[in-house]
Amino acid sequence: MAKFCWLAIFTATLVWSGIEPKDSFTWALEVAPALIALFILTISYRRFPLTSLLYTLILIHSVILMIGGHYTYAEVPAFDWLAEQFGWQRNHYDKLGHFAQGFVPAMVARELLLRHHVITKPNWLNSIIVFVCLGISAFYELIEWWVAELSGEDAEAFLGTQGYVWDTQSDMAMAMIGAIVALLSLSRIHQGQLKLIRQGGS
Repeated sequence: MAKFCWLAIFTATLVWSGIEPKDSFTWALEVAPALIALFILTISYRRFPLTSLLYTLILIHSVILMIGGHYTYAEVPAFDWLAEQFGWQRNHYDKLGHFAQGFVPAMVARELLLRHHVITKPNWLNSIIVFVCLGISAFYELIEWWVAELSGEDAEAFLGTQGYVWDTQSDMAMAMIGAIVALLSLSRIHQGQLKLIRQGGS
């Protein structure tokens, strides 16, 4: 039942996101990671099911991506309203996206590293996870750069810098903060769910 609920939320958000998006090119770029995640989860579901926590986090991240794809990250209405309320000079939805880019992959990395017994020294686990998330964030910034070089002005909405000269660095900082917050807040819950999987639970 949970699986069908997950798919229903994902599909409904995807369909809504694809109806008259602000910029079709940006929509395709932003939604692509969510679709790749869906494909990977579909083919691995029976062979390597993840914890329910991880499925939930991946769904939330996918929804964030699809909302950003629909409006573009610089023009999400709720964050325009927040900018007015708090006197921000820009729409900060992209920072939420990059926070999630660290928060969710941190838990994905934690699950994969532990279940595949990659880390033999637990004291290194959190540091390595943070480094992995920083690497993912840096690679995503490289993708944004490559897209901008190849498509020129068409990539402006995808980049979402909004004139902020330190946008790339702040994006990676938000991913790092997201990874650290995830590890501090969810590791104990995650450990309990991993124990259930080892015991053959759901």
